[in-house]
Amino acid sequence: MRVILTGAEYVGKSALAEALRVWGLEHGFRFHMDDHFTIPDNSLRTDEERRYAQEAPPAMKERFQRFQIHYHLRLLQKYDDICLVGFHSEEAVYGPRYYYGRPVPQDYHRQIEPEMPRDTLYCLLTAHPDRLRERRRAAPHEYELVPEGDLEAVRTDFEREFTACWIKRKFRLDTSELSLDQLLPAFLAVAKGFMTERDLLRLQAYGAAT
Repeated sequence: MRVILTGAEYVGKSALAEALRVWGLEHGFRFHMDDHFTIPDNSLRTDEERRYAQEAPPAMKERFQRFQIHYHLRLLQKYDDICLVGFHSEEAVYGPRYYYGRPVPQDYHRQIEPEMPRDTLYCLLTAHPDRLRERRRAAPHEYELVPEGDLEAVRTDFEREFTACWIKRKFRLDTSELSLDQLLPAFLAVAKGFMTERDLLRLQAYGAAT
């Protein structure tokens, strides 16, 4: 199962990805996981590294993001089970707005989509802006990216990317009323309608409807 999870800050992407990873280990899907496309990302080990990434020159941020997206395109082609959190669609939203202040060069996000395997699932996680604000106040991220005043605009930008995306197996998941424990069952319930016959048979073999 090849999965791209995308959406605005606080919609629950990382929580869903972790739940999917644990579930996968128990049901025959050993996902290669990558959740480090937001600047600064949580995989950086120290505050110094995160500050360095956050304060890097705009041109360096753009180049680094472009390089890592093309690299992970190869991983998407290589692994049968992989989950990319954010990936190219997040960069199309956050890059011009927060990282380098100008449009993405050559709109390469659309250009790479025909190279993605045809069985790739593209899931846009959404939530009502008021719910995002509640989550933001309850558990703020240490290196928060999206200002509260931008929530509506960013939500609109992700919807624009979803509409423009050329990936055929794409769907939305509204997390507004979902608890952490409900994220994975809700995702699987929708994703099954877009999975390949092979992955559905794997689910059946493990008795893994949820």
